[in-house]
Amino acid sequence: MALDRLSARKALQNHIDHPLLETPFHPRIEALSRSQEWYVWAGYRAPLSLTDEEMEYTALRNSCGVFDISPMKKYRISGPDAEAFLDYVMVRNVAKLGIDRVHYTCWCNDFGHVIDDGTLFRFGPESFRLCCQERQYEWLSDAADGFRVNIEEETRAVAGLALQGPTSCRVLLNAGFSGVEALRPFQLARFPHEGGEIVISRTGFTGDLGYEVWVSHDAALSIWDRLFSAGALHGIQAVGYGALNRCRIEAAFIVPNQDFMTADHVLRPDRARFPDEIGLDWLVDPAKPYFNGRRAILEAREGKGLRHVLVGLEVEGNVPADGAIVYHRGKHEAGIVTAGIWSPMAKRNIAIASLDRPYGSDITKDFFVEIYALREGRYHKLMKRATIVSRPFVKLERRTKTPPDDF
Repeated sequence: MALDRLSARKALQNHIDHPLLETPFHPRIEALSRSQEWYVWAGYRAPLSLTDEEMEYTALRNSCGVFDISPMKKYRISGPDAEAFLDYVMVRNVAKLGIDRVHYTCWCNDFGHVIDDGTLFRFGPESFRLCCQERQYEWLSDAADGFRVNIEEETRAVAGLALQGPTSCRVLLNAGFSGVEALRPFQLARFPHEGGEIVISRTGFTGDLGYEVWVSHDAALSIWDRLFSAGALHGIQAVGYGALNRCRIEAAFIVPNQDFMTADHVLRPDRARFPDEIGLDWLVDPAKPYFNGRRAILEAREGKGLRHVLVGLEVEGNVPADGAIVYHRGKHEAGIVTAGIWSPMAKRNIAIASLDRPYGSDITKDFFVEIYALREGRYHKLMKRATIVSRPFVKLERRTKTPPDDF
């Protein structure tokens, strides 16, 4: 009995001491890290910054920033019923997704609340890959009951790098991936590498010209070295999440469990969100006869069951409003800022905010944000005017231009 208790204690200690996972690119990233700023992403040790966040942001917008996206959850979904199954669970029409194409989508529970969002890659008539933020294996497996489909998690087997910025295409061409310049947004192609094959997609999370490189675990370091050798004269630089986050806010892209709470994470029923409440109404295809949550979403639209709205704000001054409370006419609480920065590209103070209707829908003027600015050891309360503006805050022509301009 004493031995059993000792074994249990050791097992618990091993669980506590278990180190964070490291991606296949970690040796290269750690060698470049000067700031030693790390955070936890899905159980992985990931860089918040490597050198200086400002310089990393500058690389993303002016040359080529490289961000490790390996911790993203990745699922290969294949089989005779793969298309039918995905069409059954996704709000978007999967039948319209062509081979070697990618689209952004989301999926909901039976109440129409968003479980997660992500990108769906189609490799063939019966072969897909779903990339997302949260673990979805159990939910997908349960939903697949009755379908002739196989679901395999590829998170650790497949590594990914995001190359973003105006010189990203030139870096890939210098690395020998001829033809990548012909890829249109949300298109993918296969290329040879080290006796195997990699996938390059024209996708990203910055609102800029960019690509994502998908490679097997074993070939990860060789593709890193190939890209960084090819990009030496084109400003290639590894970046952390801090710089990437600035770009995604400028592009008004949303992050689960930051800009909205996913249905599986909420503790209070009023915190879950319909797609329409987080700016994803355009993904929903009501012409589909069925998808998970369809009835609830359409009933919310018809019966005025939508209680929230996601908006873009331009805030007076230059102090970021991240986490600030939004007020109407300075006294009625209207919502909260989920993300905010001073944008170097837009040259203005921008924010994404979740508001309680009718604020942001019927009432669109006379907003203020309550910012607490830390100055010399004391917090100062700032009430700044905020104006609802269209999104994205930064729209770059080079994001969609094909072929891209050569830099």
